[in-house]
This record gives sequence, C-alpha cells and structure tokens, in this order.
Amino acid sequence: METPRNEFIWRKAKKRASFKVHLSTYMVVNGGLWLLWAVTAFPHFGNDHMPWPIFPMLGWGIGLASHYITAYGNLGEKEMAEREYEKLMRS
Repeated sequence: METPRNEFIWRKAKKRASFKVHLSTYMVVNGGLWLLWAVTAFPHFGNDHMPWPIFPMLGWGIGLASHYITAYGNLGEKEMAEREYEKLMRS
C-alpha cells in the first residue's frame, strides 16, 4: 500500500526537476553557440571583436536565475504565508 504524496513536496520536486532540465538545455545550447562563434571567428581572433554569444547567455541567464529562485528559493506562497502567520502569532 502506497503512502499518499505530500502535494507541497511533490510540486517542489517537480519545480526542481524542471530547473535541472532548463539548466542542461542552457548549457548545451550556449556551449553550441560558443563553439559556433569560435569556429566562425577563428580567422579574426586578433581583431577585438565582441563575442556575440555573451548576449543570449546573459538574457537567458536572467530567466534561468529566476527559475532557480522559484525552484530552490524560499519565496513560495506557503513559506510566505507561514512567515506571516508566525509574525501575527507573535504580535
């Protein structure tokens, strides 16, 4: 007989698994962009050209950071409600 799932923990586990997939995709795609840049920019390495893969990395990195915070941070609705409850109980 299976024990019932704790719904809060199950949602948190799904968020964390989703973040890990997102991180893997980020690394593979951006690694490919850097490889593409290196292959196409090789003849021009001494010309001080800005490496363009930095821009998608930064933009996507912002989204990845917010995904990390929602998956691993303590900014969830339940935690915030519990903190507010504790504050109200103390006052």
